[in-house]
Amino acid sequence: MDISTFKWTRQPKEYHSDNNRVEIVTAPYTDLWQKTYYHFQNDNAPVFQMETDKKFFSFTVKTDFSESNHRFDQCGIVMYLDSDNWLKCSVEYENENFQHLGSVVTNGGYSDWATTAISASIKTMWYRFSRREDDYCIECSEDGISFSQMRICHMNKGNGKIQFGIYACSPENSSFKAVFTDMKLTDCQWKAHNGQQPD
Repeated sequence: MDISTFKWTRQPKEYHSDNNRVEIVTAPYTDLWQKTYYHFQNDNAPVFQMETDKKFFSFTVKTDFSESNHRFDQCGIVMYLDSDNWLKCSVEYENENFQHLGSVVTNGGYSDWATTAISASIKTMWYRFSRREDDYCIECSEDGISFSQMRICHMNKGNGKIQFGIYACSPENSSFKAVFTDMKLTDCQWKAHNGQQPD
Protein backbone atom coordinates (compact mmCIF):
# COMPACT_ATOMS: atom_id res chain seq x y z
CA MET A 1 0.00 0.00 0.00
CA ASP A 2 1.33 3.43 -0.95
CA ILE A 3 1.32 5.47 2.26
CA SER A 4 2.51 8.55 0.37
CA THR A 5 -1.20 9.23 -0.16
CA PHE A 6 -1.68 9.53 3.62
CA LYS A 7 -1.74 12.94 5.29
CA TRP A 8 -1.56 14.03 8.90
CA THR A 9 -4.70 15.53 10.40
CA ARG A 10 -2.56 16.24 13.46
CA GLN A 11 1.14 15.50 13.18
CA PRO A 12 2.92 14.02 16.22
CA LYS A 13 6.15 15.58 17.39
CA GLU A 14 7.97 12.30 16.83
CA TYR A 15 7.22 9.76 14.10
CA HIS A 16 8.82 7.76 11.30
CA SER A 17 7.28 6.41 8.10
CA ASP A 18 8.94 4.27 5.45
CA ASN A 19 7.29 2.18 2.76
CA ASN A 20 4.60 0.19 4.57
CA ARG A 21 5.65 0.95 8.15
CA VAL A 22 4.69 3.86 10.38
CA GLU A 23 5.96 4.52 13.91
CA ILE A 24 4.27 7.09 16.15
CA VAL A 25 5.62 8.17 19.53
CA THR A 26 2.65 9.42 21.50
CA ALA A 27 2.56 12.59 23.56
CA PRO A 28 0.97 12.76 27.03
CA TYR A 29 -2.66 13.85 27.38
CA THR A 30 -3.61 13.08 23.78
CA ASP A 31 -6.92 11.38 22.97
CA LEU A 32 -10.10 11.26 20.90
CA TRP A 33 -13.30 11.51 22.95
CA GLN A 34 -16.48 13.58 22.91
CA LYS A 35 -18.74 14.39 25.87
CA THR A 36 -20.57 11.15 26.74
CA TYR A 37 -20.31 10.01 30.38
CA TYR A 38 -17.02 11.75 31.20
CA HIS A 39 -18.48 15.11 30.10
CA PHE A 40 -15.15 16.28 28.74
CA GLN A 41 -13.82 16.56 25.22
CA ASN A 42 -10.35 15.71 23.97
CA ASP A 43 -9.61 16.02 20.27
CA ASN A 44 -5.85 16.15 19.88
CA ALA A 45 -4.62 12.65 18.97
CA PRO A 46 -2.37 12.39 15.89
CA VAL A 47 -4.28 10.94 12.93
CA PHE A 48 -2.65 9.68 9.69
CA GLN A 49 -5.21 9.12 6.92
CA MET A 50 -5.92 8.79 3.23
CA GLU A 51 -8.99 10.12 1.45
CA THR A 52 -11.37 8.19 -0.79
CA ASP A 53 -14.83 8.34 -2.32
CA LYS A 54 -14.92 4.57 -2.91
CA LYS A 55 -18.16 3.17 -1.49
CA PHE A 56 -16.97 -0.43 -1.01
CA PHE A 57 -13.52 -1.43 0.28
CA SER A 58 -11.57 -2.92 3.20
CA PHE A 59 -8.48 -1.53 4.93
CA THR A 60 -6.30 -3.85 7.01
CA VAL A 61 -3.38 -2.98 9.30
CA LYS A 62 -1.27 -4.68 11.95
CA THR A 63 -0.60 -2.76 15.15
CA ASP A 64 2.25 -3.40 17.58
CA PHE A 65 1.84 -1.81 21.00
CA SER A 66 4.46 -3.82 22.90
CA GLU A 67 5.82 -0.62 24.48
CA SER A 68 2.48 0.53 25.92
CA ASN A 69 2.64 0.43 29.71
CA HIS A 70 0.31 3.09 31.11
CA ARG A 71 -3.45 3.21 31.53
CA PHE A 72 -5.32 4.10 28.32
CA ASP A 73 -2.24 3.97 26.03
CA GLN A 74 -3.74 2.98 22.65
CA CYS A 75 -3.22 2.67 18.91
CA GLY A 76 -5.36 1.41 16.08
CA ILE A 77 -7.53 2.33 13.11
CA VAL A 78 -9.53 5.50 12.71
CA MET A 79 -11.99 7.20 10.39
CA TYR A 80 -11.81 10.86 11.37
CA LEU A 81 -14.24 13.07 9.45
CA ASP A 82 -14.28 16.02 11.87
CA SER A 83 -14.16 16.52 15.64
CA ASP A 84 -17.81 15.49 16.06
CA ASN A 85 -17.91 12.55 13.64
CA TRP A 86 -15.40 9.72 13.73
CA LEU A 87 -14.73 6.16 14.80
CA LYS A 88 -11.70 4.40 16.23
CA CYS A 89 -10.73 0.88 17.23
CA SER A 90 -7.79 -0.15 19.44
CA VAL A 91 -6.41 -2.05 22.38
CA GLU A 92 -6.15 0.20 25.44
CA TYR A 93 -3.68 -0.75 28.14
CA GLU A 94 -5.22 -1.04 31.60
CA ASN A 95 -2.76 -2.86 33.89
CA GLU A 96 -0.38 -5.82 34.04
CA ASN A 97 -3.27 -8.28 33.94
CA PHE A 98 -5.68 -7.08 31.26
CA GLN A 99 -6.38 -4.47 28.63
CA HIS A 100 -9.45 -3.31 26.70
CA LEU A 101 -10.06 -4.34 23.09
CA GLY A 102 -12.70 -1.90 21.98
CA SER A 103 -14.14 0.65 19.62
CA VAL A 104 -15.64 4.13 19.83
CA VAL A 105 -18.19 5.55 17.42
CA THR A 106 -18.91 9.27 17.57
CA ASN A 107 -21.90 10.73 15.74
CA GLY A 108 -22.91 14.37 16.21
CA GLY A 109 -20.45 15.05 19.01
CA TYR A 110 -21.26 12.14 21.34
CA SER A 111 -19.01 9.10 21.78
CA ASP A 112 -19.85 5.56 22.80
CA TRP A 113 -17.39 2.88 23.92
CA ALA A 114 -17.79 -0.88 23.39
CA THR A 115 -15.11 -3.08 24.97
CA THR A 116 -14.07 -6.55 26.01
CA ALA A 117 -11.21 -7.49 28.32
CA ILE A 118 -8.23 -9.36 26.86
CA SER A 119 -4.94 -10.51 28.33
CA ALA A 120 -2.22 -7.95 28.87
CA SER A 121 0.19 -10.44 27.27
CA ILE A 122 -1.25 -9.63 23.81
CA LYS A 123 1.04 -7.06 22.17
CA THR A 124 -0.08 -7.06 18.53
CA MET A 125 -3.48 -6.88 16.84
CA TRP A 126 -4.72 -6.71 13.25
CA TYR A 127 -7.77 -4.66 12.35
CA ARG A 128 -9.94 -4.68 9.25
CA PHE A 129 -12.09 -1.65 8.50
CA SER A 130 -14.73 -2.18 5.81
CA ARG A 131 -17.12 0.21 4.12
CA ARG A 132 -20.45 -0.44 2.43
CA GLU A 133 -21.67 3.05 1.50
CA ASP A 134 -22.43 4.82 4.83
CA ASP A 135 -22.29 1.64 6.94
CA TYR A 136 -19.08 0.29 8.42
CA CYS A 137 -17.73 -2.92 9.92
CA ILE A 138 -14.74 -3.25 12.24
CA GLU A 139 -13.03 -6.60 12.75
CA CYS A 140 -9.96 -7.76 14.67
CA SER A 141 -7.53 -10.65 14.43
CA GLU A 142 -4.59 -11.95 16.44
CA ASP A 143 -2.98 -13.65 13.43
CA GLY A 144 -4.01 -11.50 10.46
CA ILE A 145 -5.89 -14.44 8.92
CA SER A 146 -9.02 -15.15 10.94
CA PHE A 147 -10.99 -11.98 11.68
CA SER A 148 -13.82 -11.58 14.20
CA GLN A 149 -16.49 -8.90 14.01
CA MET A 150 -16.27 -6.23 16.70
CA ARG A 151 -19.10 -4.00 15.57
CA ILE A 152 -21.22 -2.74 12.70
CA CYS A 153 -22.18 0.93 12.73
CA HIS A 154 -23.74 3.69 10.69
CA MET A 155 -22.02 7.05 10.30
CA ASN A 156 -24.35 9.99 9.81
CA LYS A 157 -21.75 11.89 7.77
CA GLY A 158 -20.11 8.81 6.27
CA ASN A 159 -21.83 8.62 2.89
CA GLY A 160 -19.54 10.80 0.78
CA LYS A 161 -15.81 11.30 0.61
CA ILE A 162 -14.15 10.03 3.80
CA GLN A 163 -10.73 9.86 5.42
CA PHE A 164 -9.46 6.77 7.21
CA GLY A 165 -6.18 5.40 8.52
CA ILE A 166 -4.33 5.04 11.82
CA TYR A 167 -3.89 6.84 15.13
CA ALA A 168 -2.12 6.53 18.48
CA CYS A 169 -2.42 8.42 21.74
CA SER A 170 -1.78 8.48 25.48
CA PRO A 171 -4.68 10.10 27.36
CA GLU A 172 -2.80 10.28 30.66
CA ASN A 173 0.77 11.34 31.51
CA SER A 174 2.62 8.76 29.42
CA SER A 175 4.23 8.07 26.06
CA PHE A 176 4.98 4.98 23.97
CA LYS A 177 5.95 3.94 20.46
CA ALA A 178 3.15 2.48 18.32
CA VAL A 179 4.13 0.55 15.19
CA PHE A 180 1.87 0.01 12.16
CA THR A 181 2.71 -2.46 9.37
CA ASP A 182 1.07 -4.76 6.80
CA MET A 183 -1.33 -2.11 5.55
CA LYS A 184 -3.56 -3.26 2.69
CA LEU A 185 -6.44 -1.76 0.74
CA THR A 186 -8.61 -4.40 -0.93
CA ASP A 187 -12.05 -5.09 -2.30
CA CYS A 188 -14.68 -5.08 0.42
CA GLN A 189 -14.33 -8.21 2.57
CA TRP A 190 -17.60 -7.45 4.41
CA LYS A 191 -20.10 -9.36 2.34
CA ALA A 192 -23.61 -8.18 1.52
CA HIS A 193 -26.27 -9.22 4.02
CA ASN A 194 -27.99 -12.48 3.06
CA GLY A 195 -30.33 -12.95 6.01
CA GLN A 196 -33.66 -11.32 6.81
CA GLN A 197 -34.79 -9.11 3.97
CA PRO A 198 -35.78 -5.45 4.45
CA ASP A 199 -39.45 -4.59 5.01
